[in-house]
Amino acid sequence: MKLKKLIVTSVLLCMLPVSVFAKDIKIGVSMAHFDDNFLTILRQAMQSKMKETGGVSGQFEDAKGDIAQQIQQVENFVSQGVDAIILNPVDTQGVKPMSKLAENAKIPLVFVNRRPEATLPASMAYVGSDSKLAGKLQMEELAKLMKGKGNVMILLGELSSEATRDRTRGVEEVAAQYPGIHIVDKQTAKFFRKEAVDVTTDWILSGQQIDAIASNNDEMAIGAILALKQAKKSGVLVAGIDGTPDALEFIKKGDLSLSIFQDAKGQGEGAVQTAIQLVKGEKVDSSVMIPYQLITEANYQQFAGKNNK
Repeated sequence: MKLKKLIVTSVLLCMLPVSVFAKDIKIGVSMAHFDDNFLTILRQAMQSKMKETGGVSGQFEDAKGDIAQQIQQVENFVSQGVDAIILNPVDTQGVKPMSKLAENAKIPLVFVNRRPEATLPASMAYVGSDSKLAGKLQMEELAKLMKGKGNVMILLGELSSEATRDRTRGVEEVAAQYPGIHIVDKQTAKFFRKEAVDVTTDWILSGQQIDAIASNNDEMAIGAILALKQAKKSGVLVAGIDGTPDALEFIKKGDLSLSIFQDAKGQGEGAVQTAIQLVKGEKVDSSVMIPYQLITEANYQQFAGKNNK
């Protein structure tokens, strides 16, 4: 009788989820901003991935664009003994103190969305996309729409961000191939819609000829559109990057000329999966690249629902 009970118990234990036996994984996540539209979608993608994976929990913190605050958050993660850290850096050139904290504590660190401008050891990885390629895709399509001539303004994101520098570099490299295209000015609106309204309004008031605006993200592109509408200025091509739901609506209405789809779900899920693999001691690629795709009026419907919150 005792033997029969033992067999039944063993069978039942084998049927239990693996997570019952495995140590739950706790991941500390520090985001550059909670109030950024794309980063919100990215954060929610990570939360969903953790929930569906099972045995994985996340502690999400908002650095509010402050690198000192982000360093403090990483220090707290280390003192709490998290199993892994996912970092969406405020300043891609200022990641060394946080990398050192994680390395000294032997905690795997995954950078997401914003590529750190530093060499990563084996315990660290980057999950995101090639920002320079986004700028190239954006300007190549703009150049076609402009028929190879005209004045371009560039709306820059945060100057501390690798995405700002590389996307802008991509735009400039393509524009340089067209003798008739001139980049007249570039100003930062820090990736935000309201700031982009102000910058674009100043450009309009300056009286400069504007044929196109290449924005480092969709939020600033939408801000530019709002400023142009307010000034009753038509005929300006506006391009964004991210492929957010708001951007798709502006493409549908004919206000936004194009966007470049950045896969928030792919980046978020990839960051969580990479962190789990590092915790388990598995080998991962130092750079996990998620491809960009061009969005136009002809294909925007294919991207509906892909970057939803």
